[in-house]
Amino acid sequence: MPWTSRKTTRELGQQTEESAASYLANQGLHLQAKNFHSRQGEIDLIMREGNTCVFVEVKYRKSAKYGDSSEMVSYQKQQKIRQCAAFYLQQQGLNEYNTECRFDVVALQGDINHPKITWLKNAF
Repeated sequence: MPWTSRKTTRELGQQTEESAASYLANQGLHLQAKNFHSRQGEIDLIMREGNTCVFVEVKYRKSAKYGDSSEMVSYQKQQKIRQCAAFYLQQQGLNEYNTECRFDVVALQGDINHPKITWLKNAF
């Protein structure tokens, strides 16, 4: 049986996040941070669109057999992202109550090298 080079989950994650960041940059957004971690969780991408801070969750599915990738952000995950976003804003010296923010999902599906990309603005 010949050995084939398969990407690790981490490598797949990095590739999908790069694809999503590139896609959003082409839409006019500016990258602020990648893989921001706090005790509350992680935010895949933090972008800026004008005065709006955009927190992006990136999801990838090879196929829709078990559901669309855009449907994979549970309520619990949304809460963790919101808490992490509040921590990020605090670190930046910003206030979550008077800083324009939104939470987007970028869903990639299909061939990892040429995925179909769906951008859901204000996803939650």
